[in-house]
Amino acid sequence: MTGEVTAALADFTRTVAFADIPDGVVDRAKIHILDTLGLALAGSVSGAARIVRDHHAAQGLTGNGAAVFGTLQSAPPRFAAFANATAIHADNFDDTAPQVRPDRTGGIHASGAVLPAVLAAGQVSGASCRDFIEAYLVGMEVSSRLNHAIAARHYGDGFHTTGTMNVFGAVCAIARLRRLGRPETIHAIGIAASQANGIRRNFGAMAEILHPAQAAENGIVAADLAARGLTAADDALDGPVGYFAAAAGGFDPGEIAGKLGAPWVFENPGVWIKPHPNGALTHPGAGCLLDLLKQNAIAPDRISRISVQTNERVLKTLIHHDPADGMQAKFSMEFTLSIIALAGQAGLAEFATENVRRPDVQEMMRRVDYTAYASAGEGYTNVTTLIDVVLDDGRVISGRSDYARGSTRAPMSFEDVAGKFRQCAAFGGHPADRIAALEDAVARLDRLKDPAILFDALRSKE
Repeated sequence: MTGEVTAALADFTRTVAFADIPDGVVDRAKIHILDTLGLALAGSVSGAARIVRDHHAAQGLTGNGAAVFGTLQSAPPRFAAFANATAIHADNFDDTAPQVRPDRTGGIHASGAVLPAVLAAGQVSGASCRDFIEAYLVGMEVSSRLNHAIAARHYGDGFHTTGTMNVFGAVCAIARLRRLGRPETIHAIGIAASQANGIRRNFGAMAEILHPAQAAENGIVAADLAARGLTAADDALDGPVGYFAAAAGGFDPGEIAGKLGAPWVFENPGVWIKPHPNGALTHPGAGCLLDLLKQNAIAPDRISRISVQTNERVLKTLIHHDPADGMQAKFSMEFTLSIIALAGQAGLAEFATENVRRPDVQEMMRRVDYTAYASAGEGYTNVTTLIDVVLDDGRVISGRSDYARGSTRAPMSFEDVAGKFRQCAAFGGHPADRIAALEDAVARLDRLKDPAILFDALRSKE
């Protein structure tokens, strides 16, 4: 029966209660919220974020409303969410909910769309901090489970699920925040189905940064319109000519029915946190090479060749084999391994365009041989990466990584993420006292009585 998935999403959205959420899930949510807010501050100084803020100001879209993080600017919730989501995704450093099936799409960056929508809408409506956590978890659950359900053709044909599926997570999060009724929530999901967008061809271009921003803004708009009485088909998502059929050729309802919050995605399969500001599929290889260099004290001038192998889908996703700038470098295995070989790290500063164009980096990239091993049917659930470092004396140092630091196999603790958060916030030029205040506010977010403390710590003093 059509409309069953939409109805299941609506019922889950409406019935979640903070008291029923396991403590471990709340604790994990706070870790990811801290990570995401650090990225918002780091990304606030990016070119993309500045362009978006300038555009909003030129259109008269600033003033009273929700906070634009890392600035003194405010804007109506939809525009604040758009600006903050742009900043969060600007450095491609945001968390990833992994795929659980080899016959489905890649992972999805959900926090960068869901959290800015929740905070912007919640700030102006007077929501509590527990309301924020509750709505955020609803949105993360919906985005991730839909990403597991939609047919592989969706991603294979060029859609980017971080844009397309996240609008449904964002709209359900806002519907929960606003306590919409069942019919209004169903209509909101249907409206969102006409707004889901984002294409993979823009990987490595500024336009890709906007995918979670569009999802965040459109989720707020869809919920607001539904609350005012705008209607949509009750099966616009899963009907015969609905979104799933049009954009994917189908879906698996078994990935939704009975699985929302049972268990929560933060429990299984977990949500990965990135140790490097680039495509997550490079991270097993990055970690492996870092270990090999450290364990064997390999200097850059000793490296004759780096041979790296992943499965074929990973190879085809990391599309920039000769990147022209810092944006393309984020989707390049060749650049990632080269900058690690030369700098011994791959952080925010390393992915600057000027580093891509350095002669020594260009030379090292020519020494990287990136191919695929036989991997029929393994899909994006397999991120195993094989590396051989060939030295100038002919010796070969080999390594293998089946997962990355920050994944569910090697999770980062609150303190681990706090270290990343401080570095990101400092990179964005955020005042030290506000960095400390923000970390403290998030650590006790489920007990924080006054949300104004959180938003004040997110604002710049300048």
